[in-house]
Amino acid sequence: MYRLATLCLAASLTWNAHAKVDPGKAASLGRELTPLGAERAGTPDGLIPDWRGGITEPPAHYRSGMHHPDPFAADRPRLIITADNLHEHQAQLPAGLQQLLRNNSDYFIQVFPTRRSAAVPQRVYDATRINAETAELISRGNGVQGATAGIPFPLPQSGLEVIWNHIMRYRGDQVRTWTQHAAVLQGGKYSLLKRERDILFVYGQPELSAKKLDNTLLYYKYRVVSPSSLAGTSLLVQETLDQILAMRKAWRYDRGERRVRRLPSLAYDALQPDTSGMATADMVDAYNGAPDRYEWTQVGKQPMIVPYNSYALHQQGIAYDHILQPSFVNPQLLRYELHRVWIVEAKLRKGFNHPYHARRFYIDEDSWQILAVDLYNKQGELVGVQESHSINYYELPAFFSTLETIYDFKRKRYFVDGLDNNEPMYRFDIELSPSDFTPSALRRDGN
Repeated sequence: MYRLATLCLAASLTWNAHAKVDPGKAASLGRELTPLGAERAGTPDGLIPDWRGGITEPPAHYRSGMHHPDPFAADRPRLIITADNLHEHQAQLPAGLQQLLRNNSDYFIQVFPTRRSAAVPQRVYDATRINAETAELISRGNGVQGATAGIPFPLPQSGLEVIWNHIMRYRGDQVRTWTQHAAVLQGGKYSLLKRERDILFVYGQPELSAKKLDNTLLYYKYRVVSPSSLAGTSLLVQETLDQILAMRKAWRYDRGERRVRRLPSLAYDALQPDTSGMATADMVDAYNGAPDRYEWTQVGKQPMIVPYNSYALHQQGIAYDHILQPSFVNPQLLRYELHRVWIVEAKLRKGFNHPYHARRFYIDEDSWQILAVDLYNKQGELVGVQESHSINYYELPAFFSTLETIYDFKRKRYFVDGLDNNEPMYRFDIELSPSDFTPSALRRDGN
């Protein structure tokens, strides 16, 4: 049975209602704290530097539509961790990454100098400052009110508030993406599936008041582009903010039947299609949806080695078979850094089922992006790890994943989503509206 280490800043074990942050505490945002609530100062040893605003302007040669060039290409690893020297560094490595090293003698983790690149637009900082004094959890932690556009809880008082910061973080106003995903089975066999995805982030829209939010977090739609046997199949999700008050709605268009069907459930432990059973619905974006089936613990905050600034993995033209190695993503392409992260543990409540009875989340203090997740089964065994390999998208700016991975230790396989090296780059200037995310629009798109 796993045991959590005692960490600094240990907090309460379960969710309780908290008062809004008083103006005196909120005033620390933008001063000793960053506008999103991270510690502005670096660590005394200098391994984590001061935050100086992140990347707010792209490299001089960057043009919109390009794969984002690596601003840190000249960096060299300051440390390489293998199974042989793991014992020297395991205190700063998520348990899942430790196990990945133990399971694969030829795997390694390259630790580069820490670059605090995360940034968002000024309006998101301004909204976060207001949210600090007005946002609160409702519905026993299953919803948020009094917040809009920014991070709801930049000074979190519970594990639930930290998770809501991830769910509601800024990722642009709308985006269209073309990406491939693959389930890499034991032995290295895989098939690619390409999707075109549209997302309209309602919560982050400029000048949208909390009263006009209408319990809608975002709209999501994808269409399968290839292989030809699945091309045209599509999915639509209307994502609510409080999913206990109103469940998310989902519809699927089947190309063969040429009809739209309402899905009875696409949440919690429902399996995502075409993932070989490795990805549940609530694992998209590391974690999403209602948090009501877990007990949440804010364990603390500490420096950890996590995936960060994964520009090398993101570059245009890299062959997918060079990325997808038989047992793991090619470690030569991966970048890890030392960052302070919030550590939050989730334990499944009695009466509910889920393949992962416990999860341990590592959430970046600068961006509120979940960077890694340790996955445990009912017996308390460590059975997998999730990673979010993230970059700062210059044109917004915003920091979120370019590739997500899930490793299944028991069956010696893994799943990746977000392969974009040989696809058109994301379009953040696409014009989308709620009318694009209706069952009739889904049917129309399929014809």
